[in-house]
Amino acid sequence: MSAKSPKGPDAVLRVSKLSTKAPTRFERRPDAAQLSAIAAELDLLGLRKLSLVGTLEPEGRNDWRLRATLGVTVVQPCVATLEPVTTRIDEPVERQFLADFDDSQPTGEEAEMPEDDTTEPLHEMIDLDQMMIEALALALPLYPRAKDAAPADLSVTEPGKKVLSDDDVKPFAGLAALRDQLADKTDGDAED
Repeated sequence: MSAKSPKGPDAVLRVSKLSTKAPTRFERRPDAAQLSAIAAELDLLGLRKLSLVGTLEPEGRNDWRLRATLGVTVVQPCVATLEPVTTRIDEPVERQFLADFDDSQPTGEEAEMPEDDTTEPLHEMIDLDQMMIEALALALPLYPRAKDAAPADLSVTEPGKKVLSDDDVKPFAGLAALRDQLADKTDGDAED
């Protein structure tokens, strides 16, 4: 969570205090003030029943694995009408915290995302609320639409220029029209 979002009790777990013999169970359910802060942080119209419930268990000598379920009801503006759209999300969350995390990924314009996006470096603390917000941000619908929202028709161009139509951007539309004209001309010559 960012500085705007207050943390609840037990939101941050110190790795050195975790049991290495059994899974550590957790259940995060933010209160109303935290929900408001998270909704504002993610530009949501509303947020209800947010929870992250799961376990954190040792894996090998130094690594840890988090397995949880994110549950939440979100209200977002419709991309076409700006009317509120309510969505229920129930999604598994899995993260592996590695003591020997190798983050030497290529950088630059052509750097690719790693295939495994569930691994993270192991730090002294594991912030469950930060994990919950990150999982929520990734699970949000990108283009929420109201059930009765018509498709948006948007035409944009420079002032004084003709707006392109769908047919204008189809590369073979002009050739098809030319073929049809030639076929009509050939049919007309055959009738003479």
